[in-house]
Amino acid sequence: MDNRNGFSDSNDFSSICCVAAANTETLFSTETLNPDITALRILSNNLNSAFESPDFELYSDAKIVLSSGREVPVHRCILSARSQFFKNIFDGKESGAKFELKELVRDYDIGFDSLVSVLGYLYTGKVRPLPKGVCVCVDDCCSHVGCRPAVDSMVEMLYGSFVFQVPELVDLYQMQLLDILDKVATDDILVVLFVANKCSNGCEKLLASCIQIVVKSDVDIVTLDKALPQNVVKQIVDLQIELNLVKPESQIFSDKHMKRIHRALDSDDVELVRMLLKEAHTNLDDACALHYAVAYCDAKTTTELLDLGLADVNHRNPRGYTVLHVAATRKDPKIIVSLLTKGARPSDLTLDGRKAIQISKRLTRAADYFTPTEEGKASPKDRLCIEILEQAERRDPLLGEASFSLAMAGEDLRIKLLYLENRVGLAKLLFPMEAKVAMDIANVDGTFEFTLAGIKPKNMASAQRPTDVDLNEAPFIIKEEHLNRLKALSTTVELGKRFFPRCSEVLNKIMDAEDLTQLARVGNNISPEERVLKRTRYVELQEVLNKAFSEDKVEFDRSAISSSSSSKSVGLVRPFGGGGGGGGRPH
Repeated sequence: MDNRNGFSDSNDFSSICCVAAANTETLFSTETLNPDITALRILSNNLNSAFESPDFELYSDAKIVLSSGREVPVHRCILSARSQFFKNIFDGKESGAKFELKELVRDYDIGFDSLVSVLGYLYTGKVRPLPKGVCVCVDDCCSHVGCRPAVDSMVEMLYGSFVFQVPELVDLYQMQLLDILDKVATDDILVVLFVANKCSNGCEKLLASCIQIVVKSDVDIVTLDKALPQNVVKQIVDLQIELNLVKPESQIFSDKHMKRIHRALDSDDVELVRMLLKEAHTNLDDACALHYAVAYCDAKTTTELLDLGLADVNHRNPRGYTVLHVAATRKDPKIIVSLLTKGARPSDLTLDGRKAIQISKRLTRAADYFTPTEEGKASPKDRLCIEILEQAERRDPLLGEASFSLAMAGEDLRIKLLYLENRVGLAKLLFPMEAKVAMDIANVDGTFEFTLAGIKPKNMASAQRPTDVDLNEAPFIIKEEHLNRLKALSTTVELGKRFFPRCSEVLNKIMDAEDLTQLARVGNNISPEERVLKRTRYVELQEVLNKAFSEDKVEFDRSAISSSSSSKSVGLVRPFGGGGGGGGRPH
């Protein structure tokens, strides 16, 4: 059962999202010592034991496959007996068949823990609490009752119960959500509203309550259009008009020129945006174009819009959110770094007193943040965004050379270029996500990874690489393209120093190693035997350094768990629109 890692984590449950489990006995127990009830309880306990058994997968005859590739083994006879939905799905299918979860639920993603919770109820008749960290955010925000991970967990289980046709579970989770709505941020209400609408008649009370909250909120029409179906948006707007709640500032988005700018951004056409601005009917700040791009467009379009230099990176939209506040909900580290390098202020507060770092923490599951990343694996975007914002609030590192090795190179541009190629290449190996962020912003398409003599660059077409030469060979003539390359690599390293100081320190230690420095100075005037010895020594050194890195990384992750920072805040989805982010979301 390795693929599943067990359905149970009995010693590591969260206190939140466990109210349902506490209420289960009320739903299914009785004071009467009825033999039938006792027999049902024994059956439930036996099935629960089987469900948690390491041998559970051995006797399964079907699997549900998540979008991540993770497989959940199931038994067709049990699920068919408990749910008409599964009976229809399994009908006529051979033993061992696999079913894609996204095909089963279609309109909304359901995470592994939420799926297992609903399946656990079908097996045992008991509502299972989620593992600790799944419905708890990184921020120390009171009891976490209304934080985004808790909301995501409950709406995923609600929708799963609806799709799998388990009406009593739908009612239970609907009650759970109704009880916490007053503690949920307005933008997160949109997530609940979206799912309640998908559940149609099964969640009428929840749907009505969410609509009433949104009607009286400051959520703008752009956000509503992006987050909700048009029939729900119309219902909300009609109620606002009926109650005279439509605020004058919300009409800013009805201007046709601003809509044209937004449509151009939807098409990733920044040149069209530039042409529209020449008509002088509006500007990027009045149209909140940068807010819009950060919320809904890809990172490339956002960067191009920033490069126009026509928008105030610290401009606030009508709801009081800066562009960085919106970026914190997007969970794209490249966009956050791009804004920070353009002067975005991480210390700016929303109208209710939150900084971008608090917004980001409120949206991130503790389980994702505190799970150590394996060496060479990409760090989770959620965690990387938090680390970038934390570093941005600290004092910028001292300017200067990347490390001792680069400083010792002096005016030797060939050695500097070789050093930077190797350093960025090593960063790609050890810190792939962090390296990609810095390289994308600096427009570095790849590197010579450890350019020893005779070793060719990896996965790079020669026609695309101005430095596709052996930097160890002499003579070596610095050309303009080499200078441009050196500048781009230097920018990459400086970004690493600024936003990923821990990674930079590790790289400094490795690059300053005397053996590695000497290996980088291989030339033509050595024998083939000496060349082979140097390459062998390089491989040995790399293994030693990787081992040391692994040990340091484990220690760092352990210390991060014990010293996580905290700040009280209220979260949101996207303060200029959208119900994105979090665990479950529309496909």
